[in-house]
This record gives sequence, structure tokens and C-alpha cells, in this order.
Amino acid sequence: MAIQMQAFKIAEYTTLVFTTVVDVLNLGLVDEEEAITQADRAYWVSTASEATVAMVDQLLPILKKLDPSLELKYNKFYVGLSRDGQVDNFVSFRPLKNTLTLRIQLPQSEDIDNKVTEAGLDALEYNTKRQIYRIRLDTGDIAKHSGLLESLMQRAYDARHA
Repeated sequence: MAIQMQAFKIAEYTTLVFTTVVDVLNLGLVDEEEAITQADRAYWVSTASEATVAMVDQLLPILKKLDPSLELKYNKFYVGLSRDGQVDNFVSFRPLKNTLTLRIQLPQSEDIDNKVTEAGLDALEYNTKRQIYRIRLDTGDIAKHSGLLESLMQRAYDARHA
């Protein structure tokens, strides 16, 4: 709410006039906002593909080694993680039609850059603002590079929960 105040001098008296400029702005219900951003596994299978969503499922057991309370949280724009019901996106996923983009939140380092490059993984541009590595995974990459992926996710988990 915003109220404008004006002062007028009439003879020896000062008069104040108050005018409502903006009243109430309805932003909608919280449930409506959640419905817009929440999704489920079926949404991602229809948006991406069964194969790339299955790749997310393959990474979940690796994450559960780090913390058994981690669960997948399906959102409209990405698949994230929750821990004990709270958002915990030290790792997140973006399933596409033929590939999966794995996003790992870690400060950029030459060591990590070299390991990803030497493994032959498809590293996308590092997000310096959010400190996120983005790695494009194909179907066989999880089995082939599970050790490296687990190591990177472990580092991200430790950095977040230190």
C-alpha cells in the first residue's frame, strides 16, 4: 500500500490531504505458485525422454551413498535434490531428449577441469556466477565414469555441508 500526503496552507491553518495511490496488490496463492514450478517424473519423461530420466535414476544411488536421506525433487526447469524435506541442490540435473546435463556446484579449479577433460567428458561452459560445473552426459557415460562423477559429487556435498 502507498499513500501520498500533501500539505496545503489556508490562511493561518495547515491542512493535510492523504490519497491512496496503490492499494492491495494480489500476488496469488502460494499453492498456485508451487503448481507452476513443481513437476513429477512423468512430466520429465514427456518433456525429455525415458532414457535421460533413467540416467538421473542411475545417479541417485551414488548420491545416497553420500547421504541416505537425499531424494529427487522434480521441478519444472530442473530435477534437484532434497534432504530431509529441504532443498539441497549441490547437484542438479537437466534431462534433455538425448543427453543429461549434470550440474555440480563447486568452485572452479584447474584440478577438476583437468580431470573432466582427461576423462573425455563433455564439459559445458562453467557458470562463474553460481559456481556450477555443467557436464553433458550420454547414455554410457555414467557407467564409464562413475568413479569420477562420484568423486565430484562427494566434493560438492562436502563443500556444502562442511
